[in-house]
Amino acid sequence: MALDFSKHPCFNPDVKGKFGRVHLPVAPKCNIQCGYCNRKYDCVNESRPGVTSNVLSPGQALYYVNDLVESGKPISVVGIAGPGDPFANPEQTMETLRLIRKRHPDMLLCVSTNGLGVGPYIAELAALEVSHITITMNAIDPEIGAKVYSWVREDKKPLRGLEAAELLLQRQIQAMKAIKAHGITLKINTILIPGVNDEHLDAVASFAKSEGADLHNIIPLCPVEGTKFEDFEEPTPAQIHAARDIAGQYMPQMTHCQRCRADACGLLAEGTTQETLNLIEKAANAPINPDEERPYVAIATREGVLVSQHLGEAGNVHVYEQINGQTQPVEIRTLPTKGGGDERWAEVGSILQDCRAILVSGIGPKPTRILRDSGIKVVVMEGLIEEALERIYAGEEIRAPIRPTKCGEKCAGDGGGCG
Repeated sequence: MALDFSKHPCFNPDVKGKFGRVHLPVAPKCNIQCGYCNRKYDCVNESRPGVTSNVLSPGQALYYVNDLVESGKPISVVGIAGPGDPFANPEQTMETLRLIRKRHPDMLLCVSTNGLGVGPYIAELAALEVSHITITMNAIDPEIGAKVYSWVREDKKPLRGLEAAELLLQRQIQAMKAIKAHGITLKINTILIPGVNDEHLDAVASFAKSEGADLHNIIPLCPVEGTKFEDFEEPTPAQIHAARDIAGQYMPQMTHCQRCRADACGLLAEGTTQETLNLIEKAANAPINPDEERPYVAIATREGVLVSQHLGEAGNVHVYEQINGQTQPVEIRTLPTKGGGDERWAEVGSILQDCRAILVSGIGPKPTRILRDSGIKVVVMEGLIEEALERIYAGEEIRAPIRPTKCGEKCAGDGGGCG
């Protein structure tokens, strides 16, 4: 089936009121720190990149898109733009694109990236018929780039200053060449930062054009609390208009950008609707792999009434199921003893391979990741088991208070560790 590129509202303003897009927030990690980005904050009324109310697994993302299509929303484009960088999370990003392409072959696919890690995946992106890729390029002069980026992470090693800016620019140029060699439409995003790169945008546009870029999008800085540029003034409409006029001498300018969230959905000018919020929350609370048969839920509990135990301290978990709308206990499963590091949590994942979720009062970041990779949703909460199970099986979000931690923000245990 031939894809209709004219239905992409970001690249064709004539259809922005007819066709919409959905951004799938499957990529939470980032490999650079921009001076304007803070992904800790979220408000449903806040529209800027890096913001999402939920992070989805690839399976949950497909579940969400299926629901959107069935609801009749005029979605023509599925994109991945964060809340971190898609290729700081390459497994989640590529698996999501594979799932969407298989289930929805007529859907346009696009990704938005800083360009650092996309290179090794461009050939498969082309094979999946990803039709549009956006690279955020804020400078082609490393001296200016060093003012924009606090660090760039290469193979888990953070680089700073000129070294970081030079590496990022090198990777971006390599990616641009490969993207165009594979026949993919390329857009360049540039954040206009007054006093930093505002006099440099013509050079960025000229260079991007020389590398074959198809569209340029100059986006005004959005000062965000807790960032390097939090005290900067947001560019005025007149400044943006002037910058686009200058850059427009080199390549076409996008003028209808909405600075979309990482979970944006619907028409470009449409805010987040309650219907959309309900659908993405439903997806986020579905099993990590919704198509798998995982009938059970595991509970870390001391007394069998409350979700009350840190997983690192638990010698066993209580397993429950739901039959005809009623939850009931199945069995108590013994867990591996402390020690063993990652192997311990991989074994827990194996023991709970038929469980869609585990409810705990505390857990460390590493076991969370390992269990999630095993397809198990980790829910940190305290409260009645019966009420929690009702919400889990109903696909509803659980919001419950957590007791104060004893060994740091990321842990709610007794300090014995999660090894």
